[in-house]
Amino acid sequence: MAFELPPLPYDYTALEPHIDEATMKLHHDKHHAAYVSNLNAAVEKHPELGKKSVEDLLKDLNAVPDDVRGAVRNNGGGHANHTMFWEIMKPGASGEPTGAIAEQIKKDFGSFEDFKKTFNETTAKQFGSGWGWLVWKDGKLAIVTTPNQDSPLSQGLQPILGNDVWEHAYYLKYNNRRPEYLAAWWNVVNWNEVNKRFEQAKK
Repeated sequence: MAFELPPLPYDYTALEPHIDEATMKLHHDKHHAAYVSNLNAAVEKHPELGKKSVEDLLKDLNAVPDDVRGAVRNNGGGHANHTMFWEIMKPGASGEPTGAIAEQIKKDFGSFEDFKKTFNETTAKQFGSGWGWLVWKDGKLAIVTTPNQDSPLSQGLQPILGNDVWEHAYYLKYNNRRPEYLAAWWNVVNWNEVNKRFEQAKK
């Protein structure tokens, strides 16, 4: 297989009480696994695609053959987005950003509280399924949303942090209370990983 499901970097229960074990099992083992499986099925028709990274495919969707472009956009996006999502969370996180990203958030949004409020409000309004993102754009941080599994990479933007607001990410625990899930999620953000992504984005 060209693409593989990465193992979770922690136990299914590790993000409790903010994200529950049942959600983690369903989200990683079923949803993310399906994106990987469907992406592999799509690139089988064009083996040269399997030699590229999923990020490279998403950065240049126009280079992907028409007959599989939709499948690569949706499933490649799902694979890349979720791979990042697991990495930017960790058990026992501090909740507060540190290092360069903390300074940049303060510079571009005034304070972490103001940033969090704007991010949560913007992401809560994403209609239907999608993601809320923190990206590096024109020399500063920006908050954007994408529908479905669309990746900021396809818009020439580098995702630094992203939160999944598909219902499968929160419905078992939070039902239709998306804002409650968004507020709780900050308790599990791995700011060390976010700082690494911030450094890459600036390059």
